[in-house]
Amino acid sequence: MKKSRIQKTGVRSQNKDRSGSPPLPSDFCLLTPDSCSSSLIPHPSSLIPYLITATLVLGFVSLIVVAPVALAHGYNSAAFGLYQMFARVCHQIPERAFYLEGHPLAVCARCTGIYFGFAAGVLVYPLVRSLRRGDTPARKWLLLAAAPTLLDFALGFFGIWENTHWSRSVTGALLGAVAAFYVVPGLMDLSRMTFRRQPSYSTNLERSSGV
Repeated sequence: MKKSRIQKTGVRSQNKDRSGSPPLPSDFCLLTPDSCSSSLIPHPSSLIPYLITATLVLGFVSLIVVAPVALAHGYNSAAFGLYQMFARVCHQIPERAFYLEGHPLAVCARCTGIYFGFAAGVLVYPLVRSLRRGDTPARKWLLLAAAPTLLDFALGFFGIWENTHWSRSVTGALLGAVAAFYVVPGLMDLSRMTFRRQPSYSTNLERSSGV
């Protein structure tokens, strides 16, 4: 009798496990580390390039803000160089840009949203997807993210609705953040290919010693 009760309890626990919510995929490893195995910890071939990429992206985005600050504090040459650099990727119409310390940012409101959104997407990326993954999300997500930007531009271009700095920047930030999830996997895949081609330190020692 006692044995049958134990068996029934075991069956109930098994059914409870089966009916429970499925485990999170490996993409969310950093969000729930207790449910992830040690094999999902980012390898240096992925982690180091990611940290370098994130640092470069943050440094590049900060220059958008540095330009007007430098101009306001009398660093005219540095400010002029930054404005000229960003002039290659943005029209820089003053009426369509945010202002800081009395001077426009280095890019327009839409480009500001795209760049800052991209930087935010890069920072959030390892919290959402594993750095070991080389595949990209479905293209439909990128198209959906671009739809608000295209709609905002089209409505303003045809005079149907007057868009604002915030509508341009917010829709641009959405596009930039989603675009990061299509750029980072390619960079990670490229870094892994480069890492594999480089001989290890022990291999170099063996070759030099003639082993």
